[in-house]
Amino acid sequence: MRVAVIGAGVVGAAVARGLAVRGATVTVLEQRHPGDGTSGTSFAWLNSHEKHPEVYHRLNAEGCLEHERLAADVPGGAPWYFPTGNLEWAGEPDGRATLERRVTRLDRLGYPCRWVAPGEVHSLEPDVRVPEEAERVAYFPGEGHVLPAVLLAHLLGQAREHGARLLCPATVTAVAPHQRGVDVRLDGGESHRFDKVISCAGRWTEALAATASCTVPMVDTTQQGGAHLGLLAYTRPLPARLSRVLTTPRLNVRPDGGGRLVMQGPDLDAGAEQATSGSSTARAADSLIQRLGEVLTGGEFATIEALRVGRRALPADGLTVAGFADGRTRRFYVIATHSGITLAPLLARLAAGEVLDEQTSPLLASFRPDRFGQASGTGPGTPAPQPGEQ
Repeated sequence: MRVAVIGAGVVGAAVARGLAVRGATVTVLEQRHPGDGTSGTSFAWLNSHEKHPEVYHRLNAEGCLEHERLAADVPGGAPWYFPTGNLEWAGEPDGRATLERRVTRLDRLGYPCRWVAPGEVHSLEPDVRVPEEAERVAYFPGEGHVLPAVLLAHLLGQAREHGARLLCPATVTAVAPHQRGVDVRLDGGESHRFDKVISCAGRWTEALAATASCTVPMVDTTQQGGAHLGLLAYTRPLPARLSRVLTTPRLNVRPDGGGRLVMQGPDLDAGAEQATSGSSTARAADSLIQRLGEVLTGGEFATIEALRVGRRALPADGLTVAGFADGRTRRFYVIATHSGITLAPLLARLAAGEVLDEQTSPLLASFRPDRFGQASGTGPGTPAPQPGEQ
């Protein structure tokens, strides 16, 4: 079967690999270069930490397990995969009450989590500074993080080894599914026909689907402010020990390899675009370094190497989209998700089964594109991340 995958981010690369290892003839079409979209500016936290409703939590929890399976197939270990867990505490009483409810809910759902005392935090992460008001810390040992570029290289590399080819740059301007296949038109007028097409176009999904007369509303990422924006700071190597994701009231931080860290201040996201221009850059960097020094010994010596604005791929209702978007023809399959890093390997396996074998996955039953009906325009999106979210 000849299958085109549109988009070479982590989701598209995973899908290409999943199809290629199953024997499909795969062509990946990428408009700029691999990882140039959301994958290149992702906090890359593997979790089902605060995912609602329960069916979405289950999907993300299974996504975390799929990363473990993917890594287990790599001789000598997967250099992108760090299942080291997440430590979280809250500051104000309202925040502590919210965290208490979160842990109670996740424990009821069978999600690995427990409370640890500040002394145990020190044994896990010697350089982490837990404030006095945090009497206990939530520990989520089943969570972790990945290095997106290294994961992307693995996925694309395995896809190529199984015969997939990458066309880049190749901007898709229209997709036309019909009974004999799918015609894909590229910028410049060139056209190719495939048996099936899988869109992994991220925040460009809505416009691409519209060319196939399909409705997949996404949050408008051209607007300033809102939940679709995320500001990430990347440090130079620094003398501080951290092996896990750390989520605190004012800072999310994780290792990024080679002594570097990635930081996010969720309250800074709304001003992300201004934070990377002019004097705002220095203010954002200074604020993040101050916050890092508060939670990590040695963090006060950090130097920001880069500030980047990520534009999240957010379906209009905040939930993942996965399934055929073209009704009875069943030639044009769409994947769009805010949880791309967590879900990529799982969605790749499930989509390969649905596209190649016509095996409907129960895990995806609540996430079909047809839930939007004939709605038009972009949706309102989801609220901005709160402490402990990303």
